Amino acid sequence: MKRFAASILFLVLLLPESAPAQSTTIQVGATTVTVSPLATNLSVPWELVWGPDNFIWMTERGGRISRVNPATGQVLPLLTVADVVENSESGLLGMVLHPDFATSPFVYIVYNYQDAGALKEKLVRYTYAPGSGTLTNPLILLGNIPATTTHSGSRLLILPDRTLLMTTGDAQLQPEAQNINSLNGKILRLNLDGTVPANNPVAGNPSYTLGHRNPQGLVRAPNGLLYSSEHGPNNDDEVNLIEPGRNYGWPNVEGLCNLPAEQTFCAANNVREPLSVWTPTLAVAGLTYYDHPAIPGWRNSLLMCTLKASKAVQLPLNATGTAITGQQDFLTGFGRLRAICVSPAGKVYIGTSNRDGRNVPGPTDDRLLVLENRSFVPTAAARPRAQGLSVWPNPARQSVTVKLPNNAQPAATAFVYDRLGQLVRTQPMTSAQTTLDLTGLAAGLYVVQVQNGAARYLQQLVVGQ
Repeated sequence: MKRFAASILFLVLLLPESAPAQSTTIQVGATTVTVSPLATNLSVPWELVWGPDNFIWMTERGGRISRVNPATGQVLPLLTVADVVENSESGLLGMVLHPDFATSPFVYIVYNYQDAGALKEKLVRYTYAPGSGTLTNPLILLGNIPATTTHSGSRLLILPDRTLLMTTGDAQLQPEAQNINSLNGKILRLNLDGTVPANNPVAGNPSYTLGHRNPQGLVRAPNGLLYSSEHGPNNDDEVNLIEPGRNYGWPNVEGLCNLPAEQTFCAANNVREPLSVWTPTLAVAGLTYYDHPAIPGWRNSLLMCTLKASKAVQLPLNATGTAITGQQDFLTGFGRLRAICVSPAGKVYIGTSNRDGRNVPGPTDDRLLVLENRSFVPTAAARPRAQGLSVWPNPARQSVTVKLPNNAQPAATAFVYDRLGQLVRTQPMTSAQTTLDLTGLAAGLYVVQVQNGAARYLQQLVVGQ
């Protein structure tokens, strides 16, 4: 039986937790990681984004958007969004910054609002004015999404092709997750002006994937793979590998396709099973990817926050990123954890969520915590890698252009592998840029690999219909 009665666990998690010391340490293999509060007395930090200005950009569920100085912890408010409605799980949620922020200083947020007495959700773009430190000129890109006080999602992510992904919950309208014409229970893909990309899985439809219950984590790894964390009911929290056009099962499937009715549905509806599931549920939330030498034990791993389980979780990945190979828990004793980001220096920032009505907050909650290896000294070998392989358009159909990084030698060979690891294309590269013929390849997920002497470059490729 898949359902699990979690009432006892829930009551335990409501008990007050003693506040940890000003700083503490945890061990990650041989590395000592110091945990200390950067900012305190916050109110339900929902999103943390490392900005191009080397500040942490933060949303709080009540409607405030701020920049946080990572050196001092000073919180610099930018805007409190006037029409945000915070009720139970609703409020100001995800945020993302335009990748060309210097020339396009746009900030994208998603939040709940009231419309004629009904709770809705919308995606809005603001413009940042660095001189005044304000956000102005709100532009609604997508609105009128049905919502309720639970199951709203919603994380935002901008892909290298300058399209935006937005997760939405089912808003307790479970059948809508399987309705391709509904905006609920989906991961949506939009252009940065709010229009629908021409190469979406279904022409003219914003849905990128369907069959989601309440996805609250979304991250892209450097190899192009996308991962999402998703709340289950009383069972089967999930971490998913996100592939365009795939069905993730809800409400017909909970977790794996392991019951007879689920197996039938999965076979008939192109369902992608989760990489990992949890029963009893952890209440999975923020998700990021870590691959920095500062904390070697976390390299090539997903780091995930949890709310009900009050801990963070390391999920090591295999070499291709297509499987989770284990689990290590850390950061217990700080209560509910919701938001997470990583700095270019390899520091991890996590926001607590003890003022969200489901815990007894401590005297300095909510807090923004920093996890760092204070003994780490960057070296030439530890510097960030050069610009990786460029692949465009992506998704592609008949052909794709592949370009080597600027510092790479032009003599190379390009390989294309399908999602099963089978080699489907090989082409020598006599210059730094070449075009690969994709004629005859089925729609789906592929990996482009370029072998350039001792160097190897990888990039995800989506072939459309």
